[in-house]
Amino acid sequence: MSTIRSLTQDWSFTQVGGGHGTKNGEWLAVSQFPTTVHVELLKAERIPDPFLGLNEWEVQWVGESDWAFKNTFEVSAKELAAVNVDLVFDGLDTFASVEFNGHKILDTKNQFIAYRAPVKQYLKLGANELVISFSSAFLKGRELEQAHGKLHLWNGDSSRLHVRKAQYNYGWDWGPVLMTIGPWKPVTLHTYNVYLMDVDVRSDVSEALDVGVTVDLTLSEKISGGLASVVLKSAQNSVILSESNIKVGSGSARAEFRFSPGVLELWYPVGFGKQPLYTVEVTISDSEGNTLDTKTQRVSFRRVRVVQEPLVDQEGLTFLFEVNNIRIFCGGSNWIPADSFLTTLTPARYRAWLRLLVDGNQNMIRVWGGGIYEHDVFYDICDELAVLVWQDFMFGCGQYPAYDSFLKLVELEAEQNVKRLRHHPSIVIFAGNNEDYQLAESINIVDYSDETSDFRKTKFPARHIYERTLPSIVQKFCNIHYHRSSPYSAPGTVTTDKTLGDLHQWNVWHGSQEPWHNWDLLAGRFVSEFGMEGYPNIRTVDYWLAGDKSERYPQSRVNNNHNKADGFERRLELYLVENFKHAFDMDSYVYYTQIMQAETLASAYRLWRRNWHGKGREHTAGALVWQINDCWPTTSWAIVDYFMRPKPAYFAISRELRQYTIGMTRKEQKTFANDLSAAQFTITTVLEVWGTNGALSEKKAKLEVTCFDLYSSWTTQFSKDIVLAPNSSTELYSGDLPGQPVRTKQNEVPRAIIVSARLLDASGTVLGRHSNWPEPFKFIKFPAIEDLGFSVKTSSDGESVELSTQKPIKGIILDAEGEDVEWSDQAIDLVPGDPQIVKAVGLKGREAKVRFLGDGTA
Repeated sequence: MSTIRSLTQDWSFTQVGGGHGTKNGEWLAVSQFPTTVHVELLKAERIPDPFLGLNEWEVQWVGESDWAFKNTFEVSAKELAAVNVDLVFDGLDTFASVEFNGHKILDTKNQFIAYRAPVKQYLKLGANELVISFSSAFLKGRELEQAHGKLHLWNGDSSRLHVRKAQYNYGWDWGPVLMTIGPWKPVTLHTYNVYLMDVDVRSDVSEALDVGVTVDLTLSEKISGGLASVVLKSAQNSVILSESNIKVGSGSARAEFRFSPGVLELWYPVGFGKQPLYTVEVTISDSEGNTLDTKTQRVSFRRVRVVQEPLVDQEGLTFLFEVNNIRIFCGGSNWIPADSFLTTLTPARYRAWLRLLVDGNQNMIRVWGGGIYEHDVFYDICDELAVLVWQDFMFGCGQYPAYDSFLKLVELEAEQNVKRLRHHPSIVIFAGNNEDYQLAESINIVDYSDETSDFRKTKFPARHIYERTLPSIVQKFCNIHYHRSSPYSAPGTVTTDKTLGDLHQWNVWHGSQEPWHNWDLLAGRFVSEFGMEGYPNIRTVDYWLAGDKSERYPQSRVNNNHNKADGFERRLELYLVENFKHAFDMDSYVYYTQIMQAETLASAYRLWRRNWHGKGREHTAGALVWQINDCWPTTSWAIVDYFMRPKPAYFAISRELRQYTIGMTRKEQKTFANDLSAAQFTITTVLEVWGTNGALSEKKAKLEVTCFDLYSSWTTQFSKDIVLAPNSSTELYSGDLPGQPVRTKQNEVPRAIIVSARLLDASGTVLGRHSNWPEPFKFIKFPAIEDLGFSVKTSSDGESVELSTQKPIKGIILDAEGEDVEWSDQAIDLVPGDPQIVKAVGLKGREAKVRFLGDGTA
């Protein structure tokens, strides 16, 4: 029988030759396993916490030192008697030499590869010693760079391009330089006669939604008279079908099944149906019927297409995901590794992160190419929560090499990870890299007229990886769609083409630094990256300041170290000063950057979801914000900080991704009296209103539009019955902004009219609401606080607050003294006659603190 034993106890580690971490020959017991060096040194109080202050720079020696991990484990007579005994290393970070009972059994060079070493010949009854010696990946990378040449990149040290290791360890524009090292995944002892090397369960769901299933088995060796059985079970553990006596004497076998539509329940993304999770159980036995090995794999069945077809009214092609014949607007986030120290991540933390995503009405997550192929549990949870996964291969922002030894590592890495991940229904696309074609374009090394070369001898050698190696491996080992890069338009086309493929739209923040109001002009067919920075919760800022009040101002050295984005000061201030009258004290700077981020990102989702016009007119089919998470406490583009405290932008996005939403724009139109005069003109203000419906059936509702004058009691309202088209946006109103006079001079100040639009169902329930304010906000003379009639009432149970007002209020953010509160909404716009209740888990009856534009702080 195949038996796997995890080696988790009695590990110790040392700094080879001694140094700051340990004395020469001093072995420290590890606190957990798997683990990495920084984690253990921190727990042993041998290094300061690199997440605090400037301590990141106190621990750089760790990544440039060599380390060893040692384990002694007992082997039983039964294990010794097994025909085969292997040591299996699921992940070693990164360059390691492994000795077992004094014999060298393995050298490793890739963090993303699992290694297996036969050790039967060295095994002893009783105590056995395993030693894993790690060399500095940073120094090894510098040696490889000297041997193979220096290449171009964005972010980190250029030597990273030669090292198959999580690239963000080298530092990124949101993360620290923390070069981890150690056994980061489980180590196991595997005893067996014959084992199941591979179980490949694939389904083919037709357009009619009947399901074909194939189960391909591969054994570690041939076995005379060997038989296999395959059992498919439902989520309730009832047997759907079974097939036994499958001959596996040749070392491989296939079982095939076909199901009529409706026999198997299909897997749907969140909001569109159920997520039934089936299991396939495979057992192999010898000619006497003795069980040799069993494997269980959780699977689901769905039809997924990446649809790229002509549009009826615009140039280019769609780029959209269709699941079980339903076209899905993908509103989601980019995912980076959730910690600089990956071994500290628990299944509970993964679940909490992904639950936040779903609770925020998001349905897709992109696993970005500068981190890791995530742990199995990450994808298991995505399967359960019905989150679609865009999976990059681990290449990011670089001119990667393609010399033979590097390519060999990449081939094995790709094969192993495609095989590991392919059964997850959540994974709907593999992309070859992150922004490597964009980098190549920026330094003019890509020839898009050439589609036939080998590419290895060109200045862009990694095209061989992205256009030859990876697509052939994906095609061979799974049925998942392959896309050359993110972003990538089409063969022969630059990555900035807005009519093809996916787009990284960084002309807000980076690039031409467009106003966020131009998101509609910046749209692409599928926007897989865009973002805006915002400070995290003030508690997170105070955490990294570690009590140093002299550094508690926005431009301080410590705050500067906890924002890794190039030029962040002038970019933050550009967008702030263009839009807000703002203050510079620490608490206020947190507030204003958070409101700015919320306004920017909500606007993008609102305008791009408008572009989802129905079949043949899916002008924008997805928006994935950069980014949902952080790997350490920092200021970044994340919408939730390292401690899982959502920023106001998280809630603003959540509102734009509800099933039913309402959106508005106001735009000024200047018309000259004739072609000669510059002084004679009229300025009119046009209001446009639209709604979106994420359901698959039309929705009858009432549109209610109310206008308020910020400086008087004037108000006007109109309403009409409307029908929202299914799975689409619907235009609802276009006309003059009520109450706004036509202007004939540039110095005529427009009335400060705030427009509130709501969608109401037949019972009067609010399906969606949105307020449109005159912009830029910095020109608004906000009413005195005492004239607002603003009320914040805590409920009798102390766990919610009711907000109401007699004048419109913009950008409400709630907080409380002391411990944090779990709010249900933030970045709230409030108008008269529309009170809002915000849940406040953990408020415990405390008084709510309130910030808003015009609160007297600026």
